[in-house]
Amino acid sequence: EATAQKLLGERADGQATSGYYRIPLRVAAEKGHKEIVELLVDKGADVNAQGGRWGNPLHAASYGGHEQIVRLLQNN
Repeated sequence: EATAQKLLGERADGQATSGYYRIPLRVAAEKGHKEIVELLVDKGADVNAQGGRWGNPLHAASYGGHEQIVRLLQNN
């Protein structure tokens, strides 16, 4: 988490996309990285953004069986 905070920094764009995965929030949700999901949401990441293999972060978290992340995304 500390590394992610450092990489995100104060001016990081929570909406940034790149490469094959396109949506960092979706990848973090799929892999079960709750702290990273929280950081990205706090930085303004769109919890409804579409793209990538599982469509959106909520679908990715559901597919991965990450119930805490599913609830976090539903509440944001």
